[in-house]
Amino acid sequence: MDFGIRGRKAIVCAASKGLGRGTAEALAGEGVDLVLCARGKDVLEATAEVIRRESGVPVTAIACDITTEAGRAAVLAACPAPDILITNAGGPPPGTFNGFELEDWRKAVESNMLTPIALIKAVVVGMQARGFGRIVNITSSSVKNPIASLELSNGARAGLTGAVAALSRQTVRRNVTINNLLPGWHDTDRIRGSMAGRAKAAGVPFEEYIGKAVAQTPAGRMGTIAEFGATAAFLCSAQAGYITGQNILADGGEYPGTL
Repeated sequence: MDFGIRGRKAIVCAASKGLGRGTAEALAGEGVDLVLCARGKDVLEATAEVIRRESGVPVTAIACDITTEAGRAAVLAACPAPDILITNAGGPPPGTFNGFELEDWRKAVESNMLTPIALIKAVVVGMQARGFGRIVNITSSSVKNPIASLELSNGARAGLTGAVAALSRQTVRRNVTINNLLPGWHDTDRIRGSMAGRAKAAGVPFEEYIGKAVAQTPAGRMGTIAEFGATAAFLCSAQAGYITGQNILADGGEYPGTL
């Protein structure tokens, strides 16, 4: 299927690796011009070069901290009128509710709620004026199924979900959709790093620990960044113009609810 977005321009945040990279690669495969950002310059530049070579689309790499005003300004200067915005940022650290200080909550909200809101606010009016826009917020399955050790993520990402819910019903009349894509277990450095820590704490070899954990999911495996990216790219497609304000799980069936 041709997604009908060839030649469109996209900003993809936290795109040097993991789910952001998978999304960038999928959009490039559809002929979308890319502006990628991430904090690590070397890894980001390497990713951008691979995507340029394999897809042939223009790729601009902006090494910055997207959670800062300066970082957002640099990205928006490189792509002031995007057709597609993929918001994404690393999740807050795990811990216990009583172990978090108020400053921890502030940082989580700044990174995983206010940063996406600031980016959306910067681009959504222009998208409506041009009559096309696709915004996808990469959040977490914890929005639907809270994770006990990830209270910071649970709260900040749920806040973003609520913040854009009404807006997504207003912008769709101008062919601008806003959706949230909620990943579960995917084979990324972040997940492997987290699991390595848990395996060490449990005194269990890493591969054994992760194998048992993944086997308990309905799919019996982790998702791939290519699968995730393809889902995100579809939400950005011309054909997805009737989908807005949704929280779409990509978790291999782990969420147990009917709704």
